[in-house]
Amino acid sequence: MVQNAYDILQQRGYIEWCSNPDELRELFGREMVTAYVGFDPTADSLHVGHLIPIMGLAWLQRLGHRPICLAGGGTGMIGDPSFKSKERVLLTLEQIENNIGGVKKQFEHFMNFDSDTNSALIVNNYTWLNAMTFLEFLRDVGKHFTINYMIAKEHVRSRLNDPDKSISFTEFSYSLLQAFDFYHLYREYDCCLQMGGNDQQGNIVSGIELVRRMGGGDVYGGTNPLLLSSSGTKFGKTEEGAVWLDPEKTSPYKFYQFWINTEDADVEKLLRLFTFLSLEEIAEIVERHKTAPEKRQAQKILASEITSIVHGADAAETAKRASEILFGGAFEPAELQDNMVKILINEVPFSEIETIFPSVIADLLVLSGATRSKSEARRLAKGGGLYLNGRRITEEDHAIQKESLLHGGYLFLRLGKKRFFMVKCK
Repeated sequence: MVQNAYDILQQRGYIEWCSNPDELRELFGREMVTAYVGFDPTADSLHVGHLIPIMGLAWLQRLGHRPICLAGGGTGMIGDPSFKSKERVLLTLEQIENNIGGVKKQFEHFMNFDSDTNSALIVNNYTWLNAMTFLEFLRDVGKHFTINYMIAKEHVRSRLNDPDKSISFTEFSYSLLQAFDFYHLYREYDCCLQMGGNDQQGNIVSGIELVRRMGGGDVYGGTNPLLLSSSGTKFGKTEEGAVWLDPEKTSPYKFYQFWINTEDADVEKLLRLFTFLSLEEIAEIVERHKTAPEKRQAQKILASEITSIVHGADAAETAKRASEILFGGAFEPAELQDNMVKILINEVPFSEIETIFPSVIADLLVLSGATRSKSEARRLAKGGGLYLNGRRITEEDHAIQKESLLHGGYLFLRLGKKRFFMVKCK
């Protein structure tokens, strides 16, 4: 028996609120549903905080329905005031177009845009919003909403009586623009479902109301939960800031590590939300994890799966091996190829030195700053704690040849159990 898409989305945690769950569930069981999520292009990359609605769309497509990714080229010029304490910095059209270009490439990691039956679509609301005059907008859209209705929204009301958080007319109108997006997609693409984060519920309801008044049709809304870690921190934030999907902003290794650091209490929930594994597979993974939680097997599977989706299987495997190496795992020198070296030089201390080969390892350690003295280098070698490119070195006078250099002229040193050092030889 084919399971209803609504049930699957709910079981995996993508739906916290729905405008009419019984009718939407019936619709999913009857026909292919077109659903959309809007993303305002405030940056040239999406981040981990965007992943729940993206994965929701990806799951819908896998279940036979059609996803639309709406790039807010028009609404992005204004900025959504929902639960913001101050107005966003307005972006230029050129900045927005550049940001949309970066975001489009990332959607393709999650959805198929060349399917015979239910291809995903990317649309830009600047196309239709820019074509509408101000008078047309007031006449055709504005007349359907009262000021009383709009100021009743929590994100508006919270800023009305505080002069430091006042809301501009520009932001005030955002909800109407998003509502018109829903109407346009309903009319042009038969889109009947809008999804988004919990902070979008008010805007989604406005869209449902506008479609009813302007088009007379039945449409639905659903929201994803605001995800917090078990410790109460906002998901997707680290001490270094947002975790981006762009490998230039957040390296695949750091992306992988973000998921490895998932707390045990959260890992099952995140496996449901951020992988394409079945619920049965996830249940088995969690049960195995409980028998030896210190091995972090569930976290490793989570990290591998989502890193593969976002960055590809090769990048995920490289990140995995780099993680194992830096946490004391054995490896062969042949593994330290270009991609691995790039990861390591960003994760461990390193220095550049002028080197004449052959070079005595104790001298090199002192010259590079890897050890404070030759006596420390000797102790490491005699104690079996000195490794060069993965191989144990036991002689303090070991001669390093030029052939030992890794790609780019590097040497990878392990000093004891957990201390690593990279040396670039010039």
